[in-house]
Amino acid sequence: MRLVGVLLALAGWLLPLVALSLTQSTGGRFVATVLGIIISLVGILGVLNKAHLEHAIWKKG
Repeated sequence: MRLVGVLLALAGWLLPLVALSLTQSTGGRFVATVLGIIISLVGILGVLNKAHLEHAIWKKG
């Protein structure tokens, strides 16, 4: 689960970088950047946070 979250965060970061070479239009780059931010946030706040809360230190006992 952690690996999926890290891969999503990495994919969200790489998407705008790839879009720089794919399109010259500002609108296309903007859309790719917004999608990259959304993908990164889902990976970090959704997947990684959920995986962390499942194995949190205060839940062991």
